[in-house]
Amino acid sequence: MQELLNDEKSIYLQISEMIETDILRDILVEEEKVPSTNELARLYTINPATALKGVNLLVDQGILYKKRGIGMFVKSGAKEMILNKRREDFYDTFVKKFLEEAKQLGISKKELVKMIERE
Repeated sequence: MQELLNDEKSIYLQISEMIETDILRDILVEEEKVPSTNELARLYTINPATALKGVNLLVDQGILYKKRGIGMFVKSGAKEMILNKRREDFYDTFVKKFLEEAKQLGISKKELVKMIERE
């Protein structure tokens, strides 16, 4: 979790996405403790409340859970949940627009497949 924060989106969203990415990359595995909000705040020089907001977002989504007095942990099945969520986001963000543009240009499915396979 050494990525740099940027101005493209809210810091708390970037924190939650970095944790998700670490789970996808098996840097954080299921049932493993995640860095505390204070550790995240020190690492990225941010307010601990901002780090907490990012972590709580993942708790609300069922990706992390809290062990009272110990910290936050990666929930079993979290990696699969993240994969499914990101696949849906990919479809909504890229594939739908791609297909709409292809339709406007009169590109057939066969031509689309050829274009994709060309790369």
